[in-house]
Amino acid sequence: MKVCIVGASGKLGQYMVRHALERGYAVVGVCREVSVPKLAAFEGRMTVIPGSTDDPEVIARAVAGCDGVLTVLAPWGVHQYSSGTAQAVLDHARPGARLIFSCGWHITRDGKDTYSRMFTAGVRIATVLAKLVRAVEIDDQVEACRRIFASTTRWTVVRGSTLEEGESQGLPVWSRHVGDPILASNRTRRVDFALFMVEALTDDTLVQEAPAIVGCRTPSALAHSTDLHKRAEGHTD
Repeated sequence: MKVCIVGASGKLGQYMVRHALERGYAVVGVCREVSVPKLAAFEGRMTVIPGSTDDPEVIARAVAGCDGVLTVLAPWGVHQYSSGTAQAVLDHARPGARLIFSCGWHITRDGKDTYSRMFTAGVRIATVLAKLVRAVEIDDQVEACRRIFASTTRWTVVRGSTLEEGESQGLPVWSRHVGDPILASNRTRRVDFALFMVEALTDDTLVQEAPAIVGCRTPSALAHSTDLHKRAEGHTD
């Protein structure tokens, strides 16, 4: 399999590069020219195409012949970076390619997600502050996902909980909606977020799904697993 990783130089991107190479995939990475040195550890093992990830010409060159495209929807700057990146991938990936995008829990596909007041307030504050300092456009990530959801391509939007560093705990578990008890712990190892993204390339059950994920070893995930085990054995207490 040949895959393109858009945003390969970031922490999440580098983890995805590592997972993809471990599977024997041919990897093409896209990142800003200034960030190319961050991929030095993979020199000779992947192809790096420097350039802005929202540049259609850069993306067209990078995704040519790729079976899958893994895209970090980074909301940097105030020039519609996320939506520009998403649109470039949607426009130029080959027909039938698996397109996997990353974003946060604040993205909702059908409006059925349930958020705590603290979470909602945090997103609103972050959105306002980001606009004031002209650093990122959180609203543009919403627009990027709106375009993806409207697409007829074979997309998956992976919505991550709060990320943390640490050794891999295994493939995260997921639900269609934030607010599901299985997601209550709101923690995922960044290395495992990347693992879920790469695994999604070959998981057709995730086509046109927007899974919200959480670490498989978090208390809420383990509690859910225990509950399922009890039900399977016929226990009701």
